[in-house]
Amino acid sequence: MSEDIKKGLLGIVVDETTVSQVMPDINSLTYRGYAVQDLCEKCSFEEVAYLVLNKELPNKTQLNKFKKQLEENRNITINLREIVKHMPKRSHPMDVARTVVSVMGLEDKEANSNSPAANMRKAIRIFAKTPTAIAAFFRARKGKNVIPPKKKLSFSENFFYMCFGKVPKKEIVKAFDVSLILYAEHSFNVSTFTARTITSSLSDIHGAITGAIASLKGPLHGGANEEVMHMLKKIKKPENAKKWILDALENKKLVMGFGHRVYRKGDSRVPTMKKYYYKVAELLKEKKLPKMSQIIEDVMIEKKNIHPNVDFPTGPTYHMMGFDTDFFTPIFVMSRITGWSAHIMEQHAANKLIRPLSKYSGEKHRKVMLLNQR
Repeated sequence: MSEDIKKGLLGIVVDETTVSQVMPDINSLTYRGYAVQDLCEKCSFEEVAYLVLNKELPNKTQLNKFKKQLEENRNITINLREIVKHMPKRSHPMDVARTVVSVMGLEDKEANSNSPAANMRKAIRIFAKTPTAIAAFFRARKGKNVIPPKKKLSFSENFFYMCFGKVPKKEIVKAFDVSLILYAEHSFNVSTFTARTITSSLSDIHGAITGAIASLKGPLHGGANEEVMHMLKKIKKPENAKKWILDALENKKLVMGFGHRVYRKGDSRVPTMKKYYYKVAELLKEKKLPKMSQIIEDVMIEKKNIHPNVDFPTGPTYHMMGFDTDFFTPIFVMSRITGWSAHIMEQHAANKLIRPLSKYSGEKHRKVMLLNQR
């Protein structure tokens, strides 16, 4: 056994995947071989979700069938709706998201089947129902009536409708669609590796996604988009931004929304998300947030040569759309269910139990003394 320890499995290649490829040297991300920025401009989120799950972009017939499957599976059970309505209002929405997927597993008649066909059906059900449950809590904790899903609306339109009772302008919907596409998949990140590790024991897809959600909650992973918005709220206005960020750096505070374990020349998703962040800001006549963001970005690059990651522009974009800050990461969940599901099915197809080794650094062999001798 080698004594060389790789903390955080840094640089370790643990398996193969056909789902996505992160190429830091050329600052690129592809889903099934397609550049993500091209997918954002030319495809709807449903098309990309189909691609991630089925390995190919759909034709019109396949897309319509997929959309129909999602529509037919959007409703949650009365039992799950009541559970969501009675969850403590102080609950973090990520804890709610984790719990509702677990409850879905209790309710799913195919929960214990790991056949490829059953896992695909379950993936579609989880993907379709999770936004409904998240939107239900979004309203329930405010004391508002839960709005059921509405047919003939796209994935993004329907989520807005269930949260706010209306669908915003098409430019807002497009920006939301783009954010979901960018969040859909990102190779062997923490939550995906969590899902694959759980799956490697031949556990079920609901359990693997539940574990992935718990992993995504952390601020070093998905929760960063929430922390970005908390930071911007503290700064309050552009005039404060430069001093605030310089003070943060001087006091060695962690600035969320910057840096990435894989990318060294900047997150490849940022230019696309930043473009739509600014489009939303312009449409809504919001000037302060983009100015603060740009000042922070400039200082971080100048002083630390650290570039923003996709959470940096996404957080304020969701804020402008009207979503509560602690719902940013559950929105991430809604999208990433596609990527997690693809990896779970890939793990099942060529499984090997994930069981790394450790180097013991505790006490050497010791003699056990009787209680009255200690």
